Amino acid sequence: MTKLEIKGSWNEVKGKLKQKYAHLTDDDLLFVDGKDDELLGRLQKAIGRTKEEIRAEIAAL
Repeated sequence: MTKLEIKGSWNEVKGKLKQKYAHLTDDDLLFVDGKDDELLGRLQKAIGRTKEEIRAEIAAL
């Protein structure tokens, strides 16, 4: 999934991630243009997966 695709469907992806990982907060899932790595870092810390695994999971949603 490209940055543009993530941006366009982020609200949908965010909802699905919150359903799967109920402990995620809105702060964990805050998407800011140009800060993709920061978002992945927060998710990596919160769910204990690698950035590559998180990217693949988001792409699969």
